[in-house]
Amino acid sequence: MDVLIDRTLQHITLVGIAVGMAILVGVPIGVAITQNKRVAGFVLYAASVMITIPSIALFGLMIPLLSPIGYGVGAVPAMVAVLLYSLLPIIRNTYSAINNIDPALREAAKGMGMRPLQRLRMVEIPLAVPVIMAGVRIAVVMNIGVMTIATYIGAGGLGDFISNGIAQTDSQQLITGALAVSIMAVVADYSLAALQKYLTPVGAQA
Repeated sequence: MDVLIDRTLQHITLVGIAVGMAILVGVPIGVAITQNKRVAGFVLYAASVMITIPSIALFGLMIPLLSPIGYGVGAVPAMVAVLLYSLLPIIRNTYSAINNIDPALREAAKGMGMRPLQRLRMVEIPLAVPVIMAGVRIAVVMNIGVMTIATYIGAGGLGDFISNGIAQTDSQQLITGALAVSIMAVVADYSLAALQKYLTPVGAQA
């Protein structure tokens, strides 16, 4: 039981840090590309290509890329790979959310004397929160599963149970790992749904 708790906390930490960094990178990118459709098309295409790379291949690519700086295996390459996988849903949803805000609301904000950054912070981002959070939920749930593959580059987490179960033909370890990952994904999704509702302005709630 102690090992299960330890691996679960390790898994949560890996996914949490990776997706957290993806939010810090992806949301500003999603906002910035609303200013230029051509740039938006390029960025969204590049992010789409990234997510089509098989996870085991992307984790493998991290080894030669990060080895020169001493992080070829372990948690760092795993989090970098998951960060890259998380960017598409976060960037795409942020871009769509900001783009689809009613122009009348922007005009009203301008009429109140708000500057562009004030409009973004006080009007656009709050209204975009539900769609942005939907992208975050997709990234988290998807990458809870993807992170299990990171066990093959020494990152640890719940993937250890699955890889050991396969290697040792131990169905108990395999089921334990798979079940724990599934439960974590469901709990994360419901928790983020509650956070999304909390962060959504009352007037914007359905």
